[in-house]
Amino acid sequence: MHLTIEYAGDIMHKKTDKQAMRAVDLLSNTIGKSEYQRLVAELRLDLLKMEYDIHQSRSSMVVVIAGNDLVGCSEVLNLLHGWMDPRYLDVHAFAAPTDDESARPLFWRYWRVLAPRGRINIFVRSWVAQSIVRRMQGDLSSRGFSNVIRHICNFEQALVDDGTLLVKLWLHLPKSELEKRLKAAEKNPKKSWRVHPEDRQIYENYDRSRKIVRRILRDTSTENAPWQVVDSTDSRHRDLTVAHRLRTAMAARLAASTVTPGIAVAERQVVSSPPEKTFLDKIDLSRIQTKQAYGRKLFKRQRALNRLTHRAYEKGVSSVLVFEGWDAAGKGGVIRRLTAAMDATIYRVIPVAAPTPDELARHYLWRFWREIPRDGRVVIFDRSWYGRVLVERVEGLAAENEWQRAYKEINDFEAQLCEHGIVVMKFWIQIDSDTQLRRFKEREKTPFKQHKITVEDFRNRKRWQDYEIAANEMIHRTNSGNAPWHLIAGNDKRWARTAILKALCRNLNRAVAG
Repeated sequence: MHLTIEYAGDIMHKKTDKQAMRAVDLLSNTIGKSEYQRLVAELRLDLLKMEYDIHQSRSSMVVVIAGNDLVGCSEVLNLLHGWMDPRYLDVHAFAAPTDDESARPLFWRYWRVLAPRGRINIFVRSWVAQSIVRRMQGDLSSRGFSNVIRHICNFEQALVDDGTLLVKLWLHLPKSELEKRLKAAEKNPKKSWRVHPEDRQIYENYDRSRKIVRRILRDTSTENAPWQVVDSTDSRHRDLTVAHRLRTAMAARLAASTVTPGIAVAERQVVSSPPEKTFLDKIDLSRIQTKQAYGRKLFKRQRALNRLTHRAYEKGVSSVLVFEGWDAAGKGGVIRRLTAAMDATIYRVIPVAAPTPDELARHYLWRFWREIPRDGRVVIFDRSWYGRVLVERVEGLAAENEWQRAYKEINDFEAQLCEHGIVVMKFWIQIDSDTQLRRFKEREKTPFKQHKITVEDFRNRKRWQDYEIAANEMIHRTNSGNAPWHLIAGNDKRWARTAILKALCRNLNRAVAG
C-alpha cells in the first residue's frame, strides 16, 4: 500500500523520481494499537541511542516541522520530547514575529537560536511557514516571495555545507479531514483541543493557499534538503512516519560520519601570482589632508553624522558598518571619530577577534547574525565575517571549499540586510608596507598602545602578498550594488577619517531622505 496525499505529486512535480519518493511515506496509514505500540518501543530505543551518538560525535542536526496540521505539529513536538532525551534537544516553536524580531531581517530569529554541534535543533513552524503566511496576507509581493525562497534555499544550503543534517517534515492534513475536525469541535466542545485557533482560517483559505504552498515546497525541496510530506490524518501513522524518517536520516548520517565538521585544519593557502593591476593598487595612497583642513572637516562631518543618526533612529533605518584593512591601518581611530559623533544609546561596536569555542561549534556566520541591530540602531564591526576569506583562508584555518563557498554565503547575508532596509557600508583601509612597519614601531614605544602589537603582527607581514591576493579576490567577489566596498587611502590618517565620514554621511542622507 502507498500513501495518497493531496497535491503531493504537484509539490514535487519538477523533481526526479528519487526525490519524489522522499515526499511520500510508504508506511500503511491504518495501524492497529498493538502494532503501533510494538513499533513505538523499537523506534524510541533507536532514536534515543542515535541521539546520544549525535551528541558524542559532535554532529549538527536541524529538524523542521511544519504543515497545515498545526495541532499535529504540536503533538509531534510533544512526542519527540517524550521519546528522546530533552537534555540534547533545542526546541523552538515560532509564532508571529515579535516587535523585536520584526525590526530585523527574517532569518535573524532563526540564526540566533541555532544550537552548537552535538545538539538537535527542532524548529516548529519556522521560515517556510512564516513566508507562506506573509504571502497570504499580502506582506510579500511576488518578487519579494521569490527573494525569500532564494534566501531559504541559501540558508539551508549553508547549514548543509557546514555539516548539518537537515530533516524537513511537512505534516499534511487534507481539506476534508480539517473540515471534519472543525465540525466535531462545534458539536462536541470536549474535542475543541483538537482544533488550533488558526484552523478555521486555514480551512477558509485552503484552496487559495494551495498554489503558494505548492510553490514554496517545490522550490525549497533540494537534493540535500528535501521536504518529506507526511499524511497527518491518522495520528498513529503520522507519529510512526516522523520517527521512522528521523531514524533513517540519523542512521545514514552516523554511518557516514568520520570527521567532526568544521574542526579539521586546512593547509595554508598556496601563493599564486598576483594580477598585474589589482583593486588595492588603484588606491592613491599619496592623498593627504592638512591639520587645519582636517579640523574643519572633522567638525562639520561629525555634526552632520550626529544629525543623520538621530534622523535614522526616528525613521527606523538601521546601519551596519564594516571595517577591514591591514593591521595598523587606523580602523580603531576611525571608529572612535564616528562614535564621538553618535548617541551612545544608538550604536554598538563589535570588536571581532578569533572565534571562541562556543562560536566554533556553529556556522561561522552565527556570531554575526546575532549582532544585527534592530531598526534605527547602528552596529560597527571592527573586523567582520570577512575573516573567513582573509585570515582563515591565508592561515589555513578554513579549508578551500569552506572559504570558496563563503563568498556566496556572505553575499546572501548582506543582500538580506539590504532588503530589510539596513544601510550596509564596507570600508577597506589601505596602507603600504612601510607605513605599517613605522606604525608598529610607534606602538612598541607608546605604553598605552603596546597591547595592540604582538609577535603575530610581525609574522603576518611576511605573508603580505598572500593577504593582498585574498583581499583583492574578496573585494572582487563581494562588491555588490547594495553593499559596495569603499576603498580608503590610509597612509594619512586624517584623510582616511574625513573620507569615511563623508561617505557615511552621504549614504545615510540618501537612506533617510526617502
